[in-house]
Amino acid sequence: MSTIFTKIINGEIPSYKIAEDENFIAFLDAMPLVKGHTLVVPKKEVDLIFDLESEDYKKLWGFTQEIAKKIKNAIPCVRVGVAVVGLEVPHAHIHLIPLNKMEDMNFKNERLKLTNEEYTEIQNSIINS
Repeated sequence: MSTIFTKIINGEIPSYKIAEDENFIAFLDAMPLVKGHTLVVPKKEVDLIFDLESEDYKKLWGFTQEIAKKIKNAIPCVRVGVAVVGLEVPHAHIHLIPLNKMEDMNFKNERLKLTNEEYTEIQNSIINS
C-alpha cells in the first residue's frame, strides 16, 4: 500500500512543493511545528532511512543541504534543525525545522494551523530564496 508521501509524490494529494528532482522531493509539512517546517523525502518508497542504498542516502543528504540553505535564507531563524524520526509515516523522510530556540523542535508542541495563503507565501519565499 502506498504511503501518504507516495501519494504526494504521484500528485494524488496536493502539497506545497519546495523542490523536486528525479529522486527526491521537498514540501512543507502539513502540520508544521514552525513556519517553514519542510519534509525531504526520497521518491523511492523505503520505510527506514538507513535502508536506502548507500549512494541514494548520500544524494538525499546533498539534496537536503540545498533545501536547508534555501530555508535559512527565506525564514528568519538562528539555524535550521534536522530530525529523522520516522514513526509517523513508514516512508523515509527528513524534517528541516527553522529554529530560534530549542523548543521549536519539540514534536510534542501544538502544531500550527496555517491558511492556504500562509502556506503559499512560505512556499514562494523558500523557492525564491
